[in-house]
Amino acid sequence: MTRRSALVLTLAALAAAPAAAQGVSGPLVLYTSQLEADAAQTVEAFRQRHPGVTVEWIRAGTNALMPRLTAEFAAGNPRPDVLLIADALTMEGLRAERRLRPSPDVALGAIPPERHEPARHYFATKLITTGIVVNARAPFVPARWADLLRPEARNLTAMPAPSVSGAAAIHVQTLAQSPAHGWDYLTRLTRNGLAVRGNNGAVMQSVAGGEKAFGIIVDFLPIRQAAAGAPVRFVFPEDGVSAVTEPAAILATARNVPAAVAFVTFLLSREGQELASRQGFLPADPSVAPPAGFPDPRSVRVLGFDAARAAAERAQELRRFQALAEE
Repeated sequence: MTRRSALVLTLAALAAAPAAAQGVSGPLVLYTSQLEADAAQTVEAFRQRHPGVTVEWIRAGTNALMPRLTAEFAAGNPRPDVLLIADALTMEGLRAERRLRPSPDVALGAIPPERHEPARHYFATKLITTGIVVNARAPFVPARWADLLRPEARNLTAMPAPSVSGAAAIHVQTLAQSPAHGWDYLTRLTRNGLAVRGNNGAVMQSVAGGEKAFGIIVDFLPIRQAAAGAPVRFVFPEDGVSAVTEPAAILATARNVPAAVAFVTFLLSREGQELASRQGFLPADPSVAPPAGFPDPRSVRVLGFDAARAAAERAQELRRFQALAEE
């Protein structure tokens, strides 16, 4: 094939793509842990682009969706075509069970490929990072995770319990995997009086109310609270943050694969990423402007995270962390 004929074929394929996308139709079932309002906005935005698709969506927390889906697997009748849930560790379990469809036909948009599962079983749709919330009266403003080890921070730091918060569990495992932090850091942090309790909301309340000076917490809560006048600020540590990517995946048993591919492609597209930003989340696409109060996404360093390794080691590592917190 000549270079010219290859170019003609490429241009023809590109020209045909929008028409093919508009031809996607039929019922699509989505299980999602998004907030109710965000899920409704996401589905409506997708339907505007693909009016031929009828979307039925079920919204619940990941901890409620997964038992439901497990029961459906056992009955031989899993309903969802697409999952859009909180964390990669749950997706890893499904991938290991061969419940997810490898989907190289999903377009990644401008999201860095390394943010997705390598074989394209699931895809990052946003970054919900964990950093440090700081009370206005704190003795200092930390710049790095190591600053929480300073004597001035002793007994003044709180974080959610990993048994309650999936983001906190991923944060612990991310730091455990990090060559610059590891279990030495986590051990020293707990011995500096780290309070481990409740969920992200409880940590937010503790720091905003002045009970604690510092909190290890997901980004959007303190950023929104600060905008509303709370005496706090959020710090993205310069040595990196952990991140929950709210991944999307197509089930191996999906009944409407073309619509499922179109839905995940929409989430990763510029339009889908701009919607995530309007909903108050840091886009996975670093070229999309972040919500008010967030830094340029290109300035946020995300720590490496091996989800397959974390899934295999999760129970052991979280028991180890709990034991440290209880010393």
